[in-house]
Amino acid sequence: MSAFAQQLMSKGVALEARDDFQTVNDLYLERGWSDGLPIVPPSAERVEQMLAYCDRPWDEPVAKIPPRWGEATPIRLAANAVMAGCLPEYFPLIMLAIEAMCEESFNLYGIQATTHQCAPLIVVNGPVARELDINAGHNAFGPGRRSNATIGRAIRLALLNIGGATPGSCDMSTFGSPAKYSYCVAENEALSPWEPLHVERGFPADSSTVSVFGAEGPHNINDHESVSGVGILKMVAGTVAITGTNNVTLPGGDPLIVFGPEHAATVARDGFSKADVKRYLYEHTQVPFTHFSDEYIERRMKTLYPERFARDGMNARAPMAGSPEEFAVIVLGGSGKHSAFIPTFGHTPGVTRALKRRDGSYASSVKDFLRK
Repeated sequence: MSAFAQQLMSKGVALEARDDFQTVNDLYLERGWSDGLPIVPPSAERVEQMLAYCDRPWDEPVAKIPPRWGEATPIRLAANAVMAGCLPEYFPLIMLAIEAMCEESFNLYGIQATTHQCAPLIVVNGPVARELDINAGHNAFGPGRRSNATIGRAIRLALLNIGGATPGSCDMSTFGSPAKYSYCVAENEALSPWEPLHVERGFPADSSTVSVFGAEGPHNINDHESVSGVGILKMVAGTVAITGTNNVTLPGGDPLIVFGPEHAATVARDGFSKADVKRYLYEHTQVPFTHFSDEYIERRMKTLYPERFARDGMNARAPMAGSPEEFAVIVLGGSGKHSAFIPTFGHTPGVTRALKRRDGSYASSVKDFLRK
């Protein structure tokens, strides 16, 4: 047994078991420590390799994850990252994402315990996305890239094993979602005509950041016919302006618009800045009260928007966001005239955190992050 393994055993944070794939997987499934997919056995050696990319004491909590409020220490996060199949160099982003989603404003407790089908979506910006080969192009939300798949899965395993989001117990999602297995992408900054998300949120272009959103799965916006920016925006607005999302009754959740590069290029070509896009969407995605059921109007809409109803009666309209600035806009994907709308949990603004060195300065890459 290595000195590190002995140290883990002495602190009571390790389980002595045979490092055998089938044995460990059977044990973890039996104890509810898995997402149902096969895991990589988190041996002391593999966990130690992961912790080589940690910049802090491995037994001091990065955050406390609700609803159990389990302490997310680096060693616990490292074990879950190993289980997910992560490479060690992914580990700084995993810690950063956990820190971001445990900020109070993000309402992770609600996202973890709700009957809604949301899950934390991770959006990576900056040089680290290229360094770690995080997919921002074709099939970014789908399979095929180790970084996307395993970083997102490591977060889910931590939410389950440390946070206690056990399906049917603390995680009460009515349907669940495929996004609860893994939900991680990078913005396609190379093909975006606008400033990337992290720059828009006040970070330097050469910094590397993680943004988290309490998100549903993507809803495709198919428009192969519009050849003008306003035409595409009209199609996007028509997709967003629906009654069944949390955003229309719980403003403040940063509804996310994902432009495919071709749509983004057309919209930008016709003079729309990102701020212009947000103003257009705010104005054109307000849903008439008449689109809701009579019961919903009485029990929810009149209470939520009393001033609008008092002024306009049944001609009142409900906004999808509290202001234009609450819309989040990114560019993602490869060729094809598609975009996507990602509704969110509502009352859960997206949180962005930057990768920083020990002295507090911005790190552009994992290598830079570890530099003393």
